Amino acid sequence: MSKKIEETNLLDKIESDTVVVEVIDKHTGKRFRRNLPIKYVETDNGIRLFGETLEGNPSQIAFYSDTAITKINNLLGHGPDAPLCNHK
Repeated sequence: MSKKIEETNLLDKIESDTVVVEVIDKHTGKRFRRNLPIKYVETDNGIRLFGETLEGNPSQIAFYSDTAITKINNLLGHGPDAPLCNHK
């Protein structure tokens, strides 16, 4: 198996215990980078960020991919009124 195929297979899920946030200040144009203790998990369904509230309680935010939104809409009955497959 080639190295490129191996790397592709390993990227089904990306995880990290820290993230780097980079912003450009809208007033000065200066760039700032911060390392944050936020757990990051990315799959085909989207991205989830895990952290804590100001009170120290666990919290998470999910950003769904277009594929995941389509699946959710179909499961909730909000998808197209036509079958996804042609069963001939």
